Amino acid sequence: MSLTRLPVKMLGDMVSPRALERIFQDAAIARGTTVEALDVPTLEDILKKEVFKRLQLSVPAPLAKKRVSEVLAELMKSTQERMFAGPDAASIATLEESARRFALYFDWPEAQRLRGILGVVRDEEKAGRDVRPLTQEGFSLIGLMERRLEEGLVAQAQDLAELRATFTRVEGLGNRDVRRLETLITQIDEAQGQGTLLPAEVERARDLTFKLRKLLESSVVQPLGGLSPDLDPEVQARVQALEQEHTGKVFSGLEREFAPLLRAREDLEAQRQAFARQQQAGKLSSEALDAWRADLTARRAEVVEGQRQEYLRLEEQLNALQGGADVRVLLDSARMALDSGAMISDELDELRRTVGVLQAAQGAAGELLSLNRDLMALERDARGVPGASEELAPLLADALAAVGRGERIDPAPLWEILERHMGAAAQQRENFDVRAEHVIREYDAVRGLAGETTQRLGRLADTLRAQRRLGAMSAEARERYVQTIVDAEALLAEAQAEHRAAQEVTSTFGQDALSGLLDVFDLGGGDGSGGGLFGALDDAPAAAPAGPQADALADDSLESWVVEGGQVVDGSDDPTARRVVDLLGAAQALGLTRVDLGGPQGEWAAHSDGQGGWRVARAATRGPLDRVARPWLETGEV
Repeated sequence: MSLTRLPVKMLGDMVSPRALERIFQDAAIARGTTVEALDVPTLEDILKKEVFKRLQLSVPAPLAKKRVSEVLAELMKSTQERMFAGPDAASIATLEESARRFALYFDWPEAQRLRGILGVVRDEEKAGRDVRPLTQEGFSLIGLMERRLEEGLVAQAQDLAELRATFTRVEGLGNRDVRRLETLITQIDEAQGQGTLLPAEVERARDLTFKLRKLLESSVVQPLGGLSPDLDPEVQARVQALEQEHTGKVFSGLEREFAPLLRAREDLEAQRQAFARQQQAGKLSSEALDAWRADLTARRAEVVEGQRQEYLRLEEQLNALQGGADVRVLLDSARMALDSGAMISDELDELRRTVGVLQAAQGAAGELLSLNRDLMALERDARGVPGASEELAPLLADALAAVGRGERIDPAPLWEILERHMGAAAQQRENFDVRAEHVIREYDAVRGLAGETTQRLGRLADTLRAQRRLGAMSAEARERYVQTIVDAEALLAEAQAEHRAAQEVTSTFGQDALSGLLDVFDLGGGDGSGGGLFGALDDAPAAAPAGPQADALADDSLESWVVEGGQVVDGSDDPTARRVVDLLGAAQALGLTRVDLGGPQGEWAAHSDGQGGWRVARAATRGPLDRVARPWLETGEV
């Protein structure tokens, strides 16, 4: 395998791999050599001249120069002896070794195609035939799988960060689901460290976090002491928001999982659009999605069985027509996909056209099959480039029909259209990177603030750093990148508003007030005796509250205070509580009605009573505040 694999991989999002390979081939011939014999200095010269010139046809010169420089820098890190093998049996062995890295991902279409190639390439080599086209395609598939794995690990790291943050919030519930979630997080963390994807475990962990978060929020509105529940609208809204957030993620997962089926069936696509409208309106239910999943699973099984029967008919025809190694690879990969329960719509399209080409060919089957493969590859590549499929669809249909009739066509104009869209997408990616860098830079200015907004922004900033390091992105990864940027920009605006508010506290009440707001829990605590509405919870039986609250509070201390006119009128004389009360004056001046604080000395929550007073509660962990104190904080009733 030649040195050109690296630039083809790194620049394949701006110029089609096919065009790049042709550029390297023509440039090598012009220099009196071959692609396989290119050394680093010669390749560097080609990149700076022919490749740079071609890139400028689709992107601005500064961007073209930047991307070529990145390729050159990466090329300098590599050595020909370690990174690249020659186009002989060693390449096949390297390909087989590379394929083993992806053994866990046998259901990926790229892996199935690669297994088909590996099943044919050794036989072709023994027969003395040229196996370079097959091995080149195999290494291209390895590159695609490497990209898919890198993108998956970035997404999994983001999921892991969110799972950890949620676990911290629900840990106080202490039930069996919490322990199951902790076990799953540990498994995912270990897999992440090993560079392995665990999508099933991530999905189970998401379901558990939704269940636990809903339990935590719902427990706020549960009745205490047998009294009628007070279903506070704010709490109900939070529960509903959780449900819609969960259904939105489930719906997106179903769209990805059943994308081939939805593309193949207009009636099911219409259902998807209807569900999307419900999701946008906040009316999509988990029950409806569960039923839809079951229906889609059944429909897919029916389609797969029908495709299996068509595959067997086409296989019989192609065996009779003797299509050669490429046809065997296509048949083998399609069969393996069927065996895994996957649809093979694209493969059947290619098999049908291959039958047509072989039947129509008159001594030129090889050329026509090559054209057919080229056009099918163009069609697949266009799906991952914004706007390309829409423009190319009618042109591709005409070209494929012509090849099916045995006509020879020039695919170059079609590739030029695709590359124009690829250039626009590369420029768009550059703009996304600029936006991501802005968020990361601005986050550094507000990261010192305490609070959930800043913590969430920090997690998204970490994700943006990882996403920016990715090279060429798939359509799915690009969508995730855009969504991360949009979410982070919204959180950044909130964090900056909070930062301005903190500065206003400083200017109005002095630096001591701001220091107290950020570091109140380092100033000491009360005597631990507890007090207020909920009483103390420690080892002294006399201090434990009686009645239905006893079981709920048995694992933590919980204290409360009532503040009127800036003074504690009910609750213990606690020095830290007095500092919190002082801060509530600043909060009220800023128009705040709810304050949540946390630190080494405990968790605090305060709600305004709407008349200048405050209800305040403190516990060692967040759980008792949310489970027991929140109804009183919000309504003044228990």
